[in-house]
This record gives sequence, C-alpha cells and structure tokens, in this order.
Amino acid sequence: LCLMAAPGKVAAFRLPPLPTIGEIIKLFRLKALKQLSQNFLLDLRLTDKIVKQAGELKNAHVCEVGPGPGGITRSILSAGVEQLLLIEKDARFIPGLQMLSEAAPGKVHIVHGDILTYKMEKAFPKHLKKSWEDEPPNIHIIGNLPFSVSTPLIIKWLENVSKRDGPFIYGRTQMTLTFQKEVGERLTANPGSKQRSRLSIMAQHLCTVENCFVIPGQAFVPKPEVDVAVVHFTPLVQPKIQQPFELVEKVVQSVFQFRRKYCFRGIETLFPENGRLKRTEQLMMTANVDPTLRPFQLSMSQFRNLCNAYRKMCDEDPSLFVFSYREELRQKKMTRSSLESTGQPEQTEEENQL
Repeated sequence: LCLMAAPGKVAAFRLPPLPTIGEIIKLFRLKALKQLSQNFLLDLRLTDKIVKQAGELKNAHVCEVGPGPGGITRSILSAGVEQLLLIEKDARFIPGLQMLSEAAPGKVHIVHGDILTYKMEKAFPKHLKKSWEDEPPNIHIIGNLPFSVSTPLIIKWLENVSKRDGPFIYGRTQMTLTFQKEVGERLTANPGSKQRSRLSIMAQHLCTVENCFVIPGQAFVPKPEVDVAVVHFTPLVQPKIQQPFELVEKVVQSVFQFRRKYCFRGIETLFPENGRLKRTEQLMMTANVDPTLRPFQLSMSQFRNLCNAYRKMCDEDPSLFVFSYREELRQKKMTRSSLESTGQPEQTEEENQL
C-alpha cells in the first residue's frame, strides 16, 4: 500500500509501495504477546491522526517508542520528518522495521533496546538544543505504549522534565503517547473529579497535558478490554510546584495513600509516630489546607502549599525526609510477631490498607 498524501497537499516524502501492516504481521509471523500487553494498530487513518496530534513534524527529529509492526512509523515518515529513531524491545519486529528503514534511506535509525534504560541524552543532534524558556525544540517523542510500561515510563519522563535531563536536555521536548483510557483520564483530571490521582498532580504540575481523543478498543489487534487515550504533553517553562521531584512525589503519594479518607489521614504518614499528630496539624495550618477535604478535592495551589510547608519542616529536621511510614509499620509488625505469645492484636487497619 502506497501512503498517499491528503488531497490538495503535496507530500514532502512518500514511501515506495510496501506490504500492508497486516501483510507484514503475516510475513514475519508476528503475534501480539499478552504478557507484554501488546496491541497492534493497523488502521493508517488512526495512526495518521495520532501523528497529527504531535503538531508540525516536517524536518523534525522524532523518537518512536515501541513501533511494533510499524503502523505509526509509516505515518511519521509520511509527515516528512528529518530523522526517525525507533526504539523496539521485541526482536521479532526488527526485520519489518528494517524493511521500512530501507524504504526511507538515511532517515531511520533502529535501536533494539528497552526505552526504560535507553540513554535519551544522546538520542538527538546537539544543534537542536533550545533554552528551557524558548519554544520547544524540533524534537518529538511518539508512542503507542504497551499498557504494562506506560505508567512507569511517564513517571520516569516526568522526573526527567523536573530535572531537565534525559530527552529534556534538549529543552521542552513534546510527547504524544497512548494510555489506557482510564490512565488518560487520570492524567488530565481536575480537582473534584473521582479520577484525580497522584498521576494528575505529577503530570499537571510539570506539563500542559491534553487528552486529545479516544481510540475504541476494537481498532486494535488483538482487541484490548479497554479503550485507548491519546495524550499530548508539553513541559511548562515554570513547574507549578517548585520543589525537587522526590519531595513532591513523596507528599502527593502520601496524600493519596488513603484516597477515600480525609486528606490529613494521608499527610500523617509523612511523620514518625512520636509527635505525628502535632506535626500534621502544624503542616496543615502552615499550608492553610482544610484537613477534612478528600485527596481528590485538593487544588494544585494547595498541593504546592503542602510541599512548600513540608520542605520547610525537612530543612529544620533532615531526618523527616528519609522517614518511611511503611518501614515503621514493618518494624512494628516484626516486634508484634516476636511478642505473639502475649496475645497482641493481629493487624492494624493501616497495615491492611497498605
């Protein structure tokens, strides 16, 4: 199938006639592996639509994550990119991608590797670097991610955004990625929404996050049990919470620890048992946050106040930041185990919930 340009537009680059994605799958006997949560997107109108969400790609440098049989890859090449880096973990897809590489001489570089460990700092030419305050560089990350890797990968990249390293060493690199519909809703959820979660805060305090459109599950082979959201990220010039990533993550994670309870219940887990109540009250008062709000009701400015107040307390007592509530529970449990003969209670409600 030759990929034609849209009527009335002159394509900057046109792939020569190639087997269809379905034929590639048959030719190389490719089968989506359930344990890797793989799902193929064969409809080129949908792959074109995903690529369109990335913005203007003419002469851009693009990294595609997990190209699989190469559906989105064809749409990216047809958009007239300068260079395309493909990072694919599954060796079965490499021969089909090499066929695409040969059809676009000099444009495609294939890496057989894991995106979670690949060093993105060296993925693109140095001359593309832009200052953080400038417009985003002409670099894009695009990917139809396996569900099993999508959440850990976006958390890793959000940490990179915070530290301005990895793919963001070049500036405010934009990303267009797929997630389970529910994860897409969490990434963009507003205060008060039941989908509001740790992911909402971590993404929105660092990026402008847009839920572009939803692809029905039946468009994929094999059909997943859920629909798929296409989400676009543009890093912000100034994060909404100006504290280290690890500190923000610890506070946000603690708040959402008991998402159905009042927020002070999760905030308590930031402090050791000795003095817990007093310190929790101090933090809530300094941050001016109503302790009876549920975690999903808190606004971004309230999370910012909590993080700033917690940072001040950590500066005064550095042992606070390394305190682990889970470790404290584990130690208590071990102590209880050694005293089982004295008829101590089996498990606390907190231990059960965690």
